[in-house]
Amino acid sequence: MAATRLFLRTSNVKSSLTGLTGGVHGSLGLTLHKLSPDCTARPKTQRRHAAHFTYHPDPVPTQYGPTQKMNLFQSVTSALDNMLASDPTAVIFGEDVAFGGVFRCTVGLRDKYGKDRVFNTPLCEQGIVGFGIGAAAAGATAIAEIQFADYIYPAFDQIVNEAAKYRYRSGNMYDCGKLTIRSPWGCVGHGSLYHSQSPEAFFAHCPGIKIVVPRGPVQAKGLLLSCITDQNPCIFFEPKILYRAAVEQVPTEAYQIPLSQAEVLQEGSDLTMVTWGTQVHVLREVAAMAQEKLGVSCELIDLRTILPWDIETVCKSVVKTGRLLISHEAPVTGGFAAEISTTVQEECFLNLEAPISRVCGYDTPFPHIFEPFYIPDKWKCLEAVKRMINY
Repeated sequence: MAATRLFLRTSNVKSSLTGLTGGVHGSLGLTLHKLSPDCTARPKTQRRHAAHFTYHPDPVPTQYGPTQKMNLFQSVTSALDNMLASDPTAVIFGEDVAFGGVFRCTVGLRDKYGKDRVFNTPLCEQGIVGFGIGAAAAGATAIAEIQFADYIYPAFDQIVNEAAKYRYRSGNMYDCGKLTIRSPWGCVGHGSLYHSQSPEAFFAHCPGIKIVVPRGPVQAKGLLLSCITDQNPCIFFEPKILYRAAVEQVPTEAYQIPLSQAEVLQEGSDLTMVTWGTQVHVLREVAAMAQEKLGVSCELIDLRTILPWDIETVCKSVVKTGRLLISHEAPVTGGFAAEISTTVQEECFLNLEAPISRVCGYDTPFPHIFEPFYIPDKWKCLEAVKRMINY
């Protein structure tokens, strides 16, 4: 029995998300391995799960000048490089950023701009954000990095009670609007409890800050530069599973993409799908599957800015289609999908042909080996499409 338990822990359980066909209530697609008579307890080589999405790159932008092939972390580096070059007050700080950071987003910047402008901090998220508030209030362009979004919670008080309220409580005499907080965000395939979370909804309840999540390299650079130059404190969540998986032609010069403007990525007539970050690429596949298998025309919207979000674009789409599906990786209860759903219900009630559907993470801590079953994959979303069309 001991050998059997060890084998079950170490054997390679194949779980290709692209092979799931049963939706929420169907087969989980696990391949169980039988014990052969001569099996040993020797651990086998682990294989990583197949990605739960296929990345869809944006078209090459032509309006911002020459481009260069970059993945997402390189586009972030490019944005930070542009900002340090153009703004002598800009500083970057956080855990390990001096040598490039764990995801290499700041690689080479200390050597180029000096240790006074790109520097490490103690492992203290509350201190990192508190320092950033002070630096921004004193006039610097403060760019803080929290190494993982899962560890942003010690800084929650500084963000919610200080940064978000600084301008309001002083009657606009003082502010820390030049503060931007960057942080890797979302599932990554093997991050488990403390390296997979999507905490945007916690901060969306707080007036005074802006929250942004990009879907790829072109968007990441333009939106990050908009956050840094915006006169309000911003939280910029970067989907870490896309750091290397997402590759696009990105303009080398500085450019900005407006905040609080959602983007309609695909027009449709039967159903509206709203999401942000990595989940955009999941729903791109769902839209294609719905068209091919069901003859359903889906309109896909990338929200991009979570707070303040683009109510007009979403409601305009729902008035046209009569149906709305919202999907995100964070747990369903209290997730930002609930806010979108409530607003659309208030604004578009008479236009709805079916109940609004939320396809999100479960109300559990983020699992490790069960991540493939936790995430709102394309099969769960396709089942929701079927339910709404057949309502």
